[in-house]
Amino acid sequence: MFTAQMPASLPLAFPTLEDALKHFYGYEQFRPGQKPIIEAALNNQDSLVIMPTGGGKSLCFQLPALLKSGLMVVVSPLIALMQDQVDQLLRNGIAATFLNSSLSGEEARSRQNDLRDGKIKLLYVAPERLLNPNFLPFLDEINETIGLSAFAIDEAHCLSEWGHDFRPEYRQLCQIRQRYPYTPCLALTATATERVRDDICQQLQLREPFINVSSFNRTNLYYEVVPKATNAFEDVLKLVRQQDGGSGIIYCLSRKRVEETAEKFQRSGISALPYHAGLSDLVRAENQRRFIRDDVQLMVATVAFGMGINKPDVRFVIHYDLPRNIEGYYQESGRAGRDNDPARCTLFFNPGDIKRIEWIIDQKVDPQTGNPLEQEQRIARQQLRQVVDYAESSSCRRTIQLGYFGERFTENCGQCDNCVNPPPVENRTIEAQKFLSCVARCQERFGMAHIIDVLRGSKKQRIKELRHDELSTHGIGKDRSVDQWRLLGRSLLHQNLLTETQDGYPVLKLNDGSWEILRKQRDVCVAIPKQVDEPTPSVSSTRLEAEQLFERLRQLRKEIANEQGVAPYIVFSDSSLRLMAQQRPQTLDAFGRVSGVGSHKLEQYGDRFTAAIRQYCRELGLETAPEPSGPPASRSPLSKASSPNRQASLTQTHLQTLALFQEGYAPQEIAEHREIKPETVFNHLALLIEHDRIRTLDGLLSPEAYAAISQVLEGEALSLGILWERLNKRYDYSEIKLARAFYRQQPKSPDLPGL
Repeated sequence: MFTAQMPASLPLAFPTLEDALKHFYGYEQFRPGQKPIIEAALNNQDSLVIMPTGGGKSLCFQLPALLKSGLMVVVSPLIALMQDQVDQLLRNGIAATFLNSSLSGEEARSRQNDLRDGKIKLLYVAPERLLNPNFLPFLDEINETIGLSAFAIDEAHCLSEWGHDFRPEYRQLCQIRQRYPYTPCLALTATATERVRDDICQQLQLREPFINVSSFNRTNLYYEVVPKATNAFEDVLKLVRQQDGGSGIIYCLSRKRVEETAEKFQRSGISALPYHAGLSDLVRAENQRRFIRDDVQLMVATVAFGMGINKPDVRFVIHYDLPRNIEGYYQESGRAGRDNDPARCTLFFNPGDIKRIEWIIDQKVDPQTGNPLEQEQRIARQQLRQVVDYAESSSCRRTIQLGYFGERFTENCGQCDNCVNPPPVENRTIEAQKFLSCVARCQERFGMAHIIDVLRGSKKQRIKELRHDELSTHGIGKDRSVDQWRLLGRSLLHQNLLTETQDGYPVLKLNDGSWEILRKQRDVCVAIPKQVDEPTPSVSSTRLEAEQLFERLRQLRKEIANEQGVAPYIVFSDSSLRLMAQQRPQTLDAFGRVSGVGSHKLEQYGDRFTAAIRQYCRELGLETAPEPSGPPASRSPLSKASSPNRQASLTQTHLQTLALFQEGYAPQEIAEHREIKPETVFNHLALLIEHDRIRTLDGLLSPEAYAAISQVLEGEALSLGILWERLNKRYDYSEIKLARAFYRQQPKSPDLPGL
């Protein structure tokens, strides 16, 4: 496997990758696995990235795109997903765009011109657009003039026919590799078995890729299975009300159940909207938009509500009906807690659901001939049985899920119903030896039902035809019921002490763990289902000052999001709001140290959020919480002026602005000449003043304006927002910044030298 090396150099403004991370995204450190992937990308290495939902896959290609020359092309399967990611990037001050069918011809041409001019770092497109014969010549032009830094294939499991969401158009992406053989490629997805991973590498023709397979263990998610009674809606309603207003998704098997359930929630006073394939594109898009923007609490949906749900603060996912396979359930339940805050995943199980799914499986037919697709049906039935095993199991829920993806997990997770309220465990080593011995005697060619028949001494015709009634293991398990043997078999599979083929013919195979048991080198313990259901401990929390402030900051976030027409989490994530509520930063410097507050967002939102926190503290008589530990707030040299007590460093970009200013260019002319925003130029000028590189405000600010602003500046350090209010909104932020910078250099003189 390739070991990523640190790139030879980074842009001068960022001595380390961590500096770049803080500037663009506001985070002090990378999540596990991110940094080696980014280093590989910066070294033009192909990569295959398997990282679970919430692990930070997007940053693995976004940050390299910002640090490398050229354009990064991101292949994304859904319009909603690419629009959402681009919105989020733009709010972080990152130049990104998308091209898809939602744009008018004029909008598309304008964006293509921006791409030609090198103003864009990330372009999101669907595979159909990328491979369009009319689009490829344009991409050739970009490659020749601007350069292509890499291709990032998001949701790469769609490439594989062995994946849970195969899309034939993804298979054609190999054409891109053939057309641009020297452009590196990153393939990214949240879930992929080993077979799917191999298929992705082959289809994309990845060359000696850096492969990252992160743990599939989402430690912030609590998993539980609840019996579904006749009045199941009342149980679901009770569970939703326990979530204290947090956003949630309710998955149902049919469109009819979706409509009925959404209606029941609405009648119960809970805002909910339906989502399924039977609704028009317009209605689906509007319902999704309202859910993402927190206009409603619940989305009641079929699995049509899948990829593209880029909402990080979903606090719970409830499966009203049985899911069809483990991988689908992992993906759907995994839409909870993408922000890594605690979230709850509940599956309501009734054996009656099995027949409904089996009927759906029976409808899998060839559209041309009408004949059953027998291979697909076999695989689907095997996957359904695995879900039923999961629902009925007394073992750790995580052990079963992770085992499906080939990851071994043997401890008590403490985050599922079976581990929090564990069933009794019994030593079943002798029975396991009998079971595995029977698998071996049957030459590892049969499934669990046949093995159990042999163990229990069945006289079925099939047993006799195979002469399995003559095996030494025939009848040695008569003392145990079919259910008891099935429980043991499932437990062996879940503990990775036995394997099962995944091609629709569930044949049992021995593995290394099996032979350790047969050689008496390890014991086998099995969780035994409780006879009487015991209540799961209720989850409760005390609403202290931090929770109250958190709710107030959520309201402010929603207000800002509505003003800007974006989803609330694009302003700040829940986890960042919680840190603000705990730390109560009342200055811009302290606010800039909060994780998730990057340079751009500090400038955009810092004044309003610190003002809200100060107001809250005054109302309750609270002192400011202790300053967060660690390095001071990051002030990127690219765009931020320094705080009153600490100056940011000057870099080449500031000196370029200085040179133009000294040549007589006005701020607006500098912005046009350098193709940057005027507010960025004013930030540069303020910092240059504080560094004593500009010693006059001549041409920047009138003497009258400086005199008025400096009077308000006397005596105390105030944020831009408060200064703006006290000046009766007569001066804009840029004028206040310049005056404040000059005032700091001339603290004892209200006069304006140089004018």
